[in-house]
Amino acid sequence: MSDLPALPVTFRPGRTRAILLTAGVLIFVVISGIALLLDNLGPGSRLSFIVTGALCLWVLARLARVRVVADESGVTVVNIASKRRLAWAEILRVNLRPGDPWVFLDLSDGTSLPALGIQPGIAKQQAIADARTLRELAEARSGSPALPHQPRS
Repeated sequence: MSDLPALPVTFRPGRTRAILLTAGVLIFVVISGIALLLDNLGPGSRLSFIVTGALCLWVLARLARVRVVADESGVTVVNIASKRRLAWAEILRVNLRPGDPWVFLDLSDGTSLPALGIQPGIAKQQAIADARTLRELAEARSGSPALPHQPRS
């Protein structure tokens, strides 16, 4: 087991987040600029362009908000439309299998929770390292023996 990071620690897809937020701002600026530059648009049409740009920015910002925050008492998983707080003892296993779009947490209630804050999309090696760190934190803090890991390629 490697050295565990000092808590709290936040895992998030940094490159993906930067791309989403940049794209959202650019889309908003371009659509709003078009609305302001077109002379034949009325105030209602201009407003609808600006609202559409703002809606695009909002959706991309929601996609960019995903994260996993580990602290002394547990883990907070923030996904696109939800936020869930877990005690360390609730996490039985941290999985990132080949082909998975993000980490899945196997929970003591028999369910599995996706943790979109660790996703191998653009930065695969970083996601694997983050998943391994979260797995080691969960094993060290849960007080229960570790379950076998899923093989990774």
